[in-house]
Amino acid sequence: MLLPLDMLKAGEHADVAEVTGDPGWVVRLAELGIREGCRLQVLQAGSPCLLQVANCKLCLRGSDCSQILVSPVVA
Repeated sequence: MLLPLDMLKAGEHADVAEVTGDPGWVVRLAELGIREGCRLQVLQAGSPCLLQVANCKLCLRGSDCSQILVSPVVA
């Protein structure tokens, strides 16, 4: 089941299935570690959304999170 990232709650983990939007933005997110197949955790839901990706914490606006489709996982 794929969901937009902004549908997850704080503490939930997910695998990124697809990143959509402007190609430049998709590349920028990939450079930050958000690409298909990566696992992330939502540290703070809402806007801005705080994410843990590998060993980095990233902050995204809610509208940006809606362009990232994820598959929730049980950690």
